[in-house]
Amino acid sequence: MNFQDARAQFPVLDRVAYLNAGSMGPLARATVEAMTAQQLADLELGRGGQAYIDTMLELRKRVRTRLAATIGVPAENIALTTSTTEGCNIVLAGLRLRPEDEIVTTDTEHFGLLGALDASEATVRVAAVRAQPAERALETILAQVTPRTRLIALSHVSWQTGNLLPIEELQDATGLPMLVDGAQTAGAIAVEAGRYDYYTISGQKWLCGPDATGGLYVRDPEALHVALPTYFSQDGYDESGTFTPKPGAARFDSGWIPTPSLAGLEAALGTVPHWAAHHATEISARGWALLANRFEVATAPGQANLVSFAPAGDPAETARSLFDLGIVVRDMPGTPWLRVSCSWWTSDEDLERLLASL
Repeated sequence: MNFQDARAQFPVLDRVAYLNAGSMGPLARATVEAMTAQQLADLELGRGGQAYIDTMLELRKRVRTRLAATIGVPAENIALTTSTTEGCNIVLAGLRLRPEDEIVTTDTEHFGLLGALDASEATVRVAAVRAQPAERALETILAQVTPRTRLIALSHVSWQTGNLLPIEELQDATGLPMLVDGAQTAGAIAVEAGRYDYYTISGQKWLCGPDATGGLYVRDPEALHVALPTYFSQDGYDESGTFTPKPGAARFDSGWIPTPSLAGLEAALGTVPHWAAHHATEISARGWALLANRFEVATAPGQANLVSFAPAGDPAETARSLFDLGIVVRDMPGTPWLRVSCSWWTSDEDLERLLASL
């Protein structure tokens, strides 16, 4: 599949420079067709009977396998979730930390992680990395680690600055359990998550899947308590509610995910060409260079697929004005920045259109 054929999978790209996969990726025609076909089957055949259940279970199995492949881990270590937020909540609830325990995070995290940290009983220590050069992040985070630290919880790529955070170096330096928010990585850059304890996946962002889809990698499922059980968590239960957890990370599966959403996510995962990562790296570097030539850029060079920069005017108003011109970016609340998401479907023309409009 060449570049033009790959772009043609997304009808929205015929009229829009879509530079916001960090929030929601565009939907491919095959994704919507798969969702529609499953909805029509549900309409005509009903949502009951063994055939329907078998279809749903088989979809869950195939999607689990495909999600695992996106971050290089075994399928049996993947739980199906509805978001990275849900994945973070599953981990924090299951760890059952106490007030005397500490979690180290940063000041550049999304509420999807921060909310779960705040809801735990642990004490949260925040490393101020957002205003620091990317090369100082490691020492800044390590300065917050104490003998009471039980977890390091942070993004692989900051949703605000677009900078990679030093997750590998932190693990090597501390040996502590790691919860990594992968909302801005799965489907955006190459990921090998097997070394980390917990790694979340967002289905609707860079993977371009339906709303409310995602996954959670758990390296050692038996070491994490099932604090938020669903019907899919158990291999059997009695009238008291005592249950036998499913083997592997499936014990952490969220509740019923609609079969059309599963079908759509499976289709979305099949739309990615083999050259996607290479093109995304090249176009992201090009976008960074173009923006850095004219604006103050918050993202260090050579990071991932997000570039945040300070536009000449108010960021929120600039984002609205660009949207009216058919260019989709987003402003970063509480910062002076606009954020541009570059991916495997992004063209030189998309970037030129952005720069000309700015």
